[in-house]
Amino acid sequence: MSGLVQEYASDSDDNGGPGTPTANGGDVFGLSELPAAKRQRTDNGPTDLAVASLAPDVLAEDPLNQTSLVTRPTDSQIMVNIKMDDMLRPVAGPENPFADRKFQNQNALAGVVEEQAMSERDFRAQHLSYSILGYAANPSFSADAPVLGSLTAAEKNNFQTLDMMRATNGERKQWKRKRKEKGDLEVVEGDGAYAGPWAKWEGDEQPDIVVPEQEEEPPEEEDTELEVRKAKARRQAFGQEKSIFHGKSLTDYQGRTYMHPPLDVAPNLAREVGSQECFLPKECVHTWTGHTAAVSVVRLLPKTGHLMLSGSMDTKIKLWDVYHEGNCLRTFMGHHKAIKDLTFSNDGRRFLSASHDRQIKLWDTETGQCIKAFSNGKTPHVVKFHPDDDKQHIFLAGMHDKKIVQWDINTSEIMQEYDQHLGAVNTITFVDENRRFVTTSDDKTIRAWDFDIPVVIKYIAEPHMHSMPAVTLHPTGKWFAAQSLDNQILVYSADTFRQNRKKRFAGHSTAGYACAVGFSPDGRWISSGDADGSIVFWDWKTGRLIKRLRAHNKVVICHEWLPHETSKVVTGSWDGLIKLWNLYQWLRLGPYGPMYSTSFLSSLILSGTMKARWL
Repeated sequence: MSGLVQEYASDSDDNGGPGTPTANGGDVFGLSELPAAKRQRTDNGPTDLAVASLAPDVLAEDPLNQTSLVTRPTDSQIMVNIKMDDMLRPVAGPENPFADRKFQNQNALAGVVEEQAMSERDFRAQHLSYSILGYAANPSFSADAPVLGSLTAAEKNNFQTLDMMRATNGERKQWKRKRKEKGDLEVVEGDGAYAGPWAKWEGDEQPDIVVPEQEEEPPEEEDTELEVRKAKARRQAFGQEKSIFHGKSLTDYQGRTYMHPPLDVAPNLAREVGSQECFLPKECVHTWTGHTAAVSVVRLLPKTGHLMLSGSMDTKIKLWDVYHEGNCLRTFMGHHKAIKDLTFSNDGRRFLSASHDRQIKLWDTETGQCIKAFSNGKTPHVVKFHPDDDKQHIFLAGMHDKKIVQWDINTSEIMQEYDQHLGAVNTITFVDENRRFVTTSDDKTIRAWDFDIPVVIKYIAEPHMHSMPAVTLHPTGKWFAAQSLDNQILVYSADTFRQNRKKRFAGHSTAGYACAVGFSPDGRWISSGDADGSIVFWDWKTGRLIKRLRAHNKVVICHEWLPHETSKVVTGSWDGLIKLWNLYQWLRLGPYGPMYSTSFLSSLILSGTMKARWL
């Protein structure tokens, strides 16, 4: 507009007409000379007419001497001309992480990540083949590398995966169940008697469990109150215990019971406990329901952990499956009051149950039969098998009458009594290669004993100490952690029994509850239940509280880490539920998950480098 105005002024005459510029150079058409009534009306603005500019908006910097190019995210065009030399300059910025490629088609920091589409059956077959056989099909269809893993093992099996391998006829005949001989027609009873087509299958014989008869002696009139109570405990009906199997068949097609570890779905059960790196769980992947009252104790089968035993205040004990469908396998019924504690033998074939009905009972895990019952007329608070394999016939029980009682299962007799505590005994923990054991009590003390010698070798008592109702040994065996009722976890040496004052774990609330303490299989994390229904995790090395996971609606009284898993934890609560927690529900990452560590997967997922499929 200004250029047009100037051009119009230059074409006018110099006679001072209307087109001649005025002194101020802004009133070209003589608008200032018009009467006030005919002037253009403006509101609170200058009397001069604003001049519009049609020139494009460009940068203030001189384009001829420009040293930088500044653009905005909303710019769609650049108002400057860039020289050819500047356009051909090398790109400046961070170094390309893929410049030095280890592989020809590398697209991730650690190698090649490809997105694969396969069915659930194919993925499971390749996963198990890689874990059990050591090799799996190469999803990249490379002629140079037809398999991933051991090429020797693949050639030995003719490159067959686990689902393609078939047993020969000879192997099938060897595995097929065989009946016993039909017998002699002339023999009616005894050895060799005729059984015909009703002959039993080989291997189906159940061992006969002889239950010793207990003589009942009526109490005399002169008996004291203690003797009457003991006689009442002996008179409690033994032999009326029963168990219910909830499955369709006790054995599978190969004649294996649920005691056999499921290596087909969990090949990591064959590895050494604690050899894996552990991480903290995040999500609930399964919930076991079945108890009608609060869950008081949870125990996993030793060495494998594929079975779980739970005791509840509804007087029932349940055996659960962990790795298949998570079903209840068997229910044990023999107590008439709340279950206090459970403990497995080393092989898991038997377990002991302690109840508030003042009874300790020995059960067969596989058959569900109650083998024996033990009682001294007092309530047992804790039971523990001796950890040595040659002493599996001995167990200790911490009683409400301030004693630790040592029983012999074979003879059903009390072998030893450790009587030094001044309150009910809460925990028993074996240390120093099982030559000693440590006990805690309601008398707010810790006492150490030599096994089979009823003399205290170490006595720990301080004025500031509180009762410690839960104690757990570290996987290394060098320390044991005790849950103190003043909302902290204290650590003591398993050798000198001195407190490690540098390790103290706090930040949770357990006052009034015997919340169990747990360690991850690699000893990296320490965990504890909480009164508000949470489970709390600390770093064992630094003592820093890492995570608080909201798990239940009521107090988490017990929990267990799965021994062969990296991040699976089982929790039991007074809300009657048992939950399984894991890092993720399921992670499928190709080609086959076991080839990548969990830390590497987590870093890739967080950085957005690769895509994961969640099930």
